Amino acid sequence: MEILDPKLQAYLDAHCDAEPEVLSKINRETHVKVLKANMLSGHYQGRLLSMLSKMVNPTNILEIGAFTGYSAICLAEGLADGGKLETIEVNAEMETMLRKNFEMAGVDDKINLHIGDAMPILLDFPDNYFNIVFIDADKKNNLNYFESSIQKVKPGGLIIIDNVLWKGKVYGIEKDADTESFRKLNDQVTVDNRVEKLILPIRDGILIIRKK
Repeated sequence: MEILDPKLQAYLDAHCDAEPEVLSKINRETHVKVLKANMLSGHYQGRLLSMLSKMVNPTNILEIGAFTGYSAICLAEGLADGGKLETIEVNAEMETMLRKNFEMAGVDDKINLHIGDAMPILLDFPDNYFNIVFIDADKKNNLNYFESSIQKVKPGGLIIIDNVLWKGKVYGIEKDADTESFRKLNDQVTVDNRVEKLILPIRDGILIIRKK
């Protein structure tokens, strides 16, 4: 998942805020108990999500793809008083762990967990409702999630999409379906005049999109 030199990543990790203890515990438990633990946002990316959320001070956040709750907890750190984070997880087997982790982090009253397919849940929210949307779910639907999310985000709000460099494959010669889907997403967002955008080379690539 890491596209940066490991020594550089270690330096970056050492020069940002420390990983909160509760998130460190979730990080360890995820790697011990859950398959594909590399899907966890982790320390450095988590601090980025926290900082972006604190800069926006959002009233409403949407997360598509909860996994074990690490990124939701990071994003919830920046919520305005009375704000809510709506997170969607397709895998019902994760519900018990998610609820436990949210309670352990003291954010269970700030987070509404939705179990099921993301698209119908997403479409039920009002337009121009969210300040931040974080997309980190099934990759083949990223473009669909983006097109739907842009209707749900307020002007000036952010859409954040994970894994957009796809292990470096997007700028290589690979032609597999997932790589091509990321190329299509990145190319379409690049020419979309509704938004400002940039890709950060963090972990597997994070696309930051601001709705005009």
